[in-house]
Parts: sequence; structure tokens; C-alpha cells
Amino acid sequence: MKNTSAHALLNVFHANGIDRVFLVPGESYLGVLDALLDFPQIDTVVCRHEGGAGYMAVADGRLTGRPGVAMVSRGPGASNAAIAVHTAQQDGVPLILLVGQIPRRDLRREAFQEIDYQKMFGSIAKWVFEATEPQQLAEAAYKAIRVATSGAPGPVVLVIPEDIQQQRVDQPQWKLTPHAPALPDPDTLAALEQQLHQAKRPLIIAGGVFERPGGRAALNNFAQAWGIPVAISFRRQDIFPQTNPLYAGELGLATSPAQLEAFQESDLILALGTRLGDVTTQGYTFPVLPRPEQTLVHCYPDDHVVGLHYTADYGLVCDPVQLVKAITPNTAPAIPPERAAWSQRLAHIHDGHAAWPTRATSQGIDFSKVVRSVSEQAPSDAAICVDAGTFAAPVYRYFRFRADQRLMSPLSGAMGYGTPAAVAHALRHPDKKTICMVGDGGFMMTGNEMIAAVQYRLPIVFILSNNNCYASIRINQERAYPGRVSGTSLLNPDFRAMADAFGIRAVTLHHDVDIDQVIGDALAADGPMFIEVRTDLSSVLPELA
Repeated sequence: MKNTSAHALLNVFHANGIDRVFLVPGESYLGVLDALLDFPQIDTVVCRHEGGAGYMAVADGRLTGRPGVAMVSRGPGASNAAIAVHTAQQDGVPLILLVGQIPRRDLRREAFQEIDYQKMFGSIAKWVFEATEPQQLAEAAYKAIRVATSGAPGPVVLVIPEDIQQQRVDQPQWKLTPHAPALPDPDTLAALEQQLHQAKRPLIIAGGVFERPGGRAALNNFAQAWGIPVAISFRRQDIFPQTNPLYAGELGLATSPAQLEAFQESDLILALGTRLGDVTTQGYTFPVLPRPEQTLVHCYPDDHVVGLHYTADYGLVCDPVQLVKAITPNTAPAIPPERAAWSQRLAHIHDGHAAWPTRATSQGIDFSKVVRSVSEQAPSDAAICVDAGTFAAPVYRYFRFRADQRLMSPLSGAMGYGTPAAVAHALRHPDKKTICMVGDGGFMMTGNEMIAAVQYRLPIVFILSNNNCYASIRINQERAYPGRVSGTSLLNPDFRAMADAFGIRAVTLHHDVDIDQVIGDALAADGPMFIEVRTDLSSVLPELA
């Protein structure tokens, strides 16, 4: 049969460009698994853990702008995938989590593996829907795509009881029509242009909405035309080239006091495509709440976001990509000398903050030296997929992302993201080099998913920082409770032997002198490669009196 309710759901997915799903199989959605056989256009990626499947779907959604799709079974499967729902919500990424459910007759009887998913996901998902009739599956899939991609993108959870997946139903192929991008009225656009002419020290804070196709170019053209420096929001390093003289740094976890002090002197803030969350605003201190000292333009395509924390002089619920295109002049205006000096000053401060460190180590390698080698040797279109952890700090602070390089990193700080994200990127872009940087803690959470790199022969370079520690927690522990180590030390396996067992060529780095050669060889490999870096924990711990 090819006219079941499961087929109807997948027909809608296919009609809207969803061409890949990530899953761990379960008996609660066998009907959907069976229907997938009739959709060769939809690539089915079988994963080893629901957390890995969810992370892959989150990464795929970020890469395509379409909802990434993860399919899991009820109860334990959905619980394991919950981390992906939270990550998608925090990162603003479209995601559909499809959960098989117990039969309808047993709902709300505390049956085997039953969970009320509205209660479980209601506070982090944009929409949670539990179908009760076969005819609802196609309509639910259609709405899920719209909700996940509209406004602030985010996660949707579809719950499908096992006994409504194989009934005969109509087979619609509804295709979503994107909303027409809105723009402010002509008077508001004229007022904005007047602000841009008058500002002496303007600053753009650019967010993740510019990740969409054409967004980066539009942002670059706008900043160049008006001569405005660009600070990127938390972990969005790849939306504006850091080789551009107008790049002013990241508003993230390591913004220096000198940078922040200078940013405070701005007279016009253009917050474009950013939610102005707590990290980007440095704990809601820049700009100051609730009424900034600067003229504030806040543009985001969701009325919940604009005005949520800050009162903007120009609160614009519209597409920031279209906005900057509308106010980018065909002929660049003359840049006032004071503005040019302002841009140069911010660039100078950032250059000092982003100068590569030259620390000496005694017990292993300073991982920033590995990051530097990758930065210098990586192809111009490489993707850097980063897990959560202290090892990643040099990527955010020092790595100079070029125009076509991409950063895949969890804004939510979720450990275990790196390996699945690298697999998702390499599946989507097998012609580009994917570089995964992960700590020993995060790798042991989802490192099993690297078997996909072997199965599909994906050109991923896995670089693991091994310091036998949950280092980011240890750093905070040492600050709060000096010398009292509890719960942060790790006994690790032989990572090189593990990679060998997976069928991945592996090497271990012990000495600085070998870094460039090993990184170069890995980047030249046509299949996956694994590098374990024996890193020095003392190089990242705080210096205590």
C-alpha cells in the first residue's frame, strides 16, 4: 500500500524539500519506517542514539533552512532526543521531532513507555501535537513545517500513535508558500537612512538570521556601503568575514573589557537578526535595560522578540536581510572621518584581543596551537564543527573565519553536538572538508556517531582534545573552590584504538613540533581521519594566588 496515513505525512515532507531524516528505529512508528521505503528521495540516516539523531537534525536544519527531521520511539527514545529540542529552541533552528506513541486506546493510562509530550516539551517547543486520527497526519506535517520555519525558527514535536499510521487516506502534496518579506513603510526607511547619515559611532550587532542564502552578502554590502563596524552575536562568527577591516569582534563569553567599553561609546546600535539574548548583551548590560543610552534599531522577523527586553527607537518586525538590502545605497556615501576612525579603533582593539597566545606547556599541547594550525591550513570553504567545552574557546576568540568558511556550534552549550553536526554537514556537503573539534567529555557522549563517516566515507577530520577532565567545569570549580576537585576528572579509553576499531585512520599528537604536519596530512586525506591531541590541563586552569 502506498496510500497510508504515513505516506501522506511523508508526501508533505517531500513536497516541501525535506530530503533527509535521522532516526533510531522503534516499534512505535513501524508504519512510518515502512512508508519510508517508498520514498527513495528521502535519505534515511540510521543513528546509534537518539541524542545523536537529534543533533544531526538540528545541524541539518541550520544548514538548509528547512526543518531537520529526527524520528524516535516513545518514552526512552523521546527522552534521549529532548536535548535536541532544547538545542533547536536555544539556537533558533527549525526542527521536527517525530515521536511514535502508544495506541490511542491506552493514552493517559500510564501505559508502557507513555509520556504526555505536551507537558514534557510544551515550554521549549513552538508546537506540540498528538494526532488521534489518521487523517490528521498530513495536515500536522504541513503545519509543523510552517511553525518550525516562521518567525523565530524552532522545534516542533509531532506525536503519532502506532495504530494510526497505516490507514488509507487521501494523499495531499501541499507545498508551503513562504510569507512575503515585509519592510517598514517609506517614511521609516527614510528616517533610518537619516540616522545612518548622522551617526558618528554606529555599531551593527549581527545575528543568525543572516545565515540564510544571500544574507551574508547583504550584510557585508550594507556594512561596506555605510562604513559601519560589525560585532557578531554569540557564536555567529561565520556571518561576517573576520578578515574584513570592519569586523569588531564577538559579543560572547570572552568579550574583553576594552571591547565592551568601546562599544558603550556607540551612538547608534543596529541590532539586526539577533534576539539580543543574555550572552550577546553581556548579561543585559550592553545595551542597558530597558532603555538603551544609544539610539537602538532592533530588527527581527518575530514580534515576540522585538521589544521582549529592550525598548527600541525603531522596533522592526521584518526580515533583516531585506531591510539591509533596502537601505544599502547604490552609491556609497562619503564616510565621515570620525566614523572611519571609530571603525579603525574597534578593529585595533579586536586585533589585540584576538592575537594568538604563545604559552609554554610542560605536560602536553596547548590546544590553541592546534586551532591555529587548522586556521592557517583549512580550505577556504571548510566547515568547523565544534562541541561544547573549554577546548573550543580558541576557535571563538582567535580563528579568523573567511567569507566561505562555516562555523557549526551549539549556542545552547550542549555537549555531544560536535560529532553528529560534523556528520550532518559532511552528508550535506561531501565535496567540502569538515573539521570536527571535540573534547574528551563531549566525544564520549556521541562519538559513536562517527561510524557514519566510515559508512558514507565522509571527509571529516576529527580532532579530539584529551585532558582527562571536564575542563570547563573544572575551571569554574577552581575559581569557586580552589584545590577541591570533585566530579570533574575523567578516566578515558584509548581513543586512538577506538578510532582504529571504527575503521578510521588515527594518530596521537604529543608534541608541538608535529602539529602542522599531522593537520596537513589530515586535511589532505580523502576519507575520515581521527587525531587525538594530548593537551595540557594546566594551560587552561585559572592562575590562583
